[in-house]
Amino acid sequence: MNIQTDPGKYYVLYDGECGFCNYWVQWILARDRKDQFLFASLQSDFGQQFLSERGLNQKQFNTLYLWKPQGFYMVKSKAVIHIAKILGGTYRLATILGIFPTFFSDKIYDLVAANRQKLSGGTCEIPSEAQRRKIIS
Repeated sequence: MNIQTDPGKYYVLYDGECGFCNYWVQWILARDRKDQFLFASLQSDFGQQFLSERGLNQKQFNTLYLWKPQGFYMVKSKAVIHIAKILGGTYRLATILGIFPTFFSDKIYDLVAANRQKLSGGTCEIPSEAQRRKIIS
């Protein structure tokens, strides 16, 4: 399978079965005023291909990935910080978290990831039609 990608977009790959993760996808969607992001769950064909091509575990979904085709991919806390930087405005202030060593910020990320099901509260918004066009299956 060969999925077409847009080299001008940033791809956010997340756990599609996690309410907490879906909340943050909705959060980014609502603030993506420059239409810079596309989204795919790690469980989707796109997500599975992404993981497979990089030799990453295809059954573990507790890591957020930010990918720019022909560029880079980031994981965990680095991905979160870079998303804030891309969104710009006041969200750029979150980049100050980059002063912490990655091992430390990733430990915090892992703690949140381990408890993400509890943090979701079981609620999940339904994306609008415009938002659904940004989600790759």
